[in-house]
Amino acid sequence: MIRVVVVDDEELVRSGLRLVLGTAPDIEVVAVCGGGAAVATVLAHRPDVLLLDIRMPDVDGLTVLRRLHADPDAEAPRTAMLTTFDAEEYLGAALHAGAAGFLLKDTAPEQLVHAVRVLADGGRVLAPGVTSTVIGGYLGGRHGADAEHRAARLTCRERQVLALVGEGLSNNGIAQRLDLAHGTVKDHVSALLAKLGGLNRVQAAVLADRAGLVGCLSAERPGQSAPHEAAVPRREPERHGTPETREAGDTSDPLDSIEPSDASAPLETGETRNPTGPSDAVP
Repeated sequence: MIRVVVVDDEELVRSGLRLVLGTAPDIEVVAVCGGGAAVATVLAHRPDVLLLDIRMPDVDGLTVLRRLHADPDAEAPRTAMLTTFDAEEYLGAALHAGAAGFLLKDTAPEQLVHAVRVLADGGRVLAPGVTSTVIGGYLGGRHGADAEHRAARLTCRERQVLALVGEGLSNNGIAQRLDLAHGTVKDHVSALLAKLGGLNRVQAAVLADRAGLVGCLSAERPGQSAPHEAAVPRREPERHGTPETREAGDTSDPLDSIEPSDASAPLETGETRNPTGPSDAVP
């Protein structure tokens, strides 16, 4: 026998679900209650399946679900969230909180009974109206790989500029952050937008976020190769000796190999520094 608890703030809904599920010979609704009593009711009855309303005035379903999964002494039942509409804003949160299903309250009786059986057997259930949202979210996740591929076409400096565009900085803000002239930043922005397929600034910011560049400015520096570019060998710094004792003909400065900070990074071809000097902003 599959033991079920129904949690909803409306008595009519609770009675209706109890009546529908009661028609199945292998399902027993052992308790019904509102959100405020949900955790205690589940712990008292230890059901196999929990049908849990999302939006309730006292304690909402997501809070109940999180409390059940956070309790080390409680074995949370297989839970399907209930709602009267395709609540896309709650779908991801519910699934991440541990829900095994998402059902609409107008689900046909035979489908509801089937869903409870699937849940009790360890499966997952999604109402037909919700499936398209889940598939859309999966396909949207694939945009991240495409964004990374497109960002890899840019130079290191252009990726830095794109990352700051993603943070919402203006050209002036980017110039101060990277210690570059405003005109240089403007040229970089124009170049990267063209390389990305003629995107506008908002689209570029979205791409920067999907590519994982936002907040990662210090991960790359001009002078380092992009992932798709061949790495340029760096000369090891001199650790001992004087210019006179180094190899004949070597007039390079041993300090050249010291890694620069973002603000004092080497300029790319055609770049100029910000005439006002570096910004006090933290990179």
